[in-house]
Amino acid sequence: MFKAVLIANRGEIAARIARTCKRMGIRTVAVYSEADEGAPHTQIADEAYLIGPAHVTKSYLNAERILEVAREAGVDAIHPGYGLLSENSEFVHAVEAAGITFIGPRAEVMELMGDKARAREFAQKAGVPVVPGSDGVVADEDAAIALAESIGYPILVKASAGGGGIGMNLAKNEKKLRKAVQASVRRAESAFGDPSFYLERYIENPRHIEIQVLADTHGNAIHLFERECSVQRRHQKVIEEAPSPLVSRHDGLRERMCEAALALVRASEYVNAGTVEFIADEAGNFYFIEMNTRLQVEHPVTEMIAGLDLVEWQLRVAAGEELTIAQDALTIDGHAIECRLYAENPDKMFMPAPGTITTFKAPTGEGVRLDSGVDAGREVTPYYDPLIAKLIVHASDRPAAIAKMKGALTEMEIGGLTTNLNMHIELMDDADFQAGDIHTGWLEKR
Repeated sequence: MFKAVLIANRGEIAARIARTCKRMGIRTVAVYSEADEGAPHTQIADEAYLIGPAHVTKSYLNAERILEVAREAGVDAIHPGYGLLSENSEFVHAVEAAGITFIGPRAEVMELMGDKARAREFAQKAGVPVVPGSDGVVADEDAAIALAESIGYPILVKASAGGGGIGMNLAKNEKKLRKAVQASVRRAESAFGDPSFYLERYIENPRHIEIQVLADTHGNAIHLFERECSVQRRHQKVIEEAPSPLVSRHDGLRERMCEAALALVRASEYVNAGTVEFIADEAGNFYFIEMNTRLQVEHPVTEMIAGLDLVEWQLRVAAGEELTIAQDALTIDGHAIECRLYAENPDKMFMPAPGTITTFKAPTGEGVRLDSGVDAGREVTPYYDPLIAKLIVHASDRPAAIAKMKGALTEMEIGGLTTNLNMHIELMDDADFQAGDIHTGWLEKR
């Protein structure tokens, strides 16, 4: 096992990874920007190093500086968390070249899955169902118009290097498709330096279902069931739960989706933790959309129902250990829900609302977990994602989990700035949410 791990991240995920490392007796090294000086993740870690100014390009995305700290601190592994450098294959190559273990998949698989068009084509060859669309990257705007006639409207234009909804635009006719292509190309070029795009048929009112997978270097691969992440704004998740209300309604659907996810894992020789994401319709038809080659923000709900620590298994797999968890020994224990608490204004199109946290009181009780990277007196700055904390609950079934979440949200206190806390309380009382009748556009249409 590793002696020291550098956590190349910030906020709640850095704090969460540090806690598992410390429980396992692994020395932890945190990094921080000038804006994050004294942040909780730096206090939890054994050591902390300043890596640059507030802006991410000069700090958390500064791979050279992070590797400099890794060598100085004498670590033998780097955990990237999620976001930032977590899916940057060049960073993986640089880490390995420095003789340090990267806690995640191989760079080659990361590159494959990071290109959404290539990943779609690869999934199709592996026998995983995909949404009807273009075979790979589309040459230009005119080619998109011609293809749309055979695929059928409505059409989604998607950036090949996209993620988080960036470079994704919907078109319901030819005129709007031209504008959607132009917008996607422009946004993708700006965000990723890659203007390439592909087309997919738009599935009306889709459900977002994802399968958590874990694979080792010895050829073993398992799934840890599914999560549903259909409550979203701007194509980004707000509430996640496990298991999925939709999947639970259809006999055999869970087994089919999980086996499809494992087929992709085996075909790509994937190693470490990953998530295979699908969209599904109410009839139970499902289609591959992408694979995230890292730990997910919503991984705690899977930990709750599966009874294990995903970060611990990431570390063990990266250290060369063999999975000791048999697939047939895994069962779903109850129901878990996660609410993402953001410094944002739901009444103003969920725009970020940075400010200083004056009070911060965490709820308590059995089956209640709070993953946070802030405390009272800390400023939520405009430099980073405005996520304050993730509130997770676990109960015997979905109705009990909803009731427990409402109680925990009511007990939670975040003062001094605008948040989406009250919105979450309202959603727990919403009849559609309670019935599990949701989809990816549901929140913004309420």
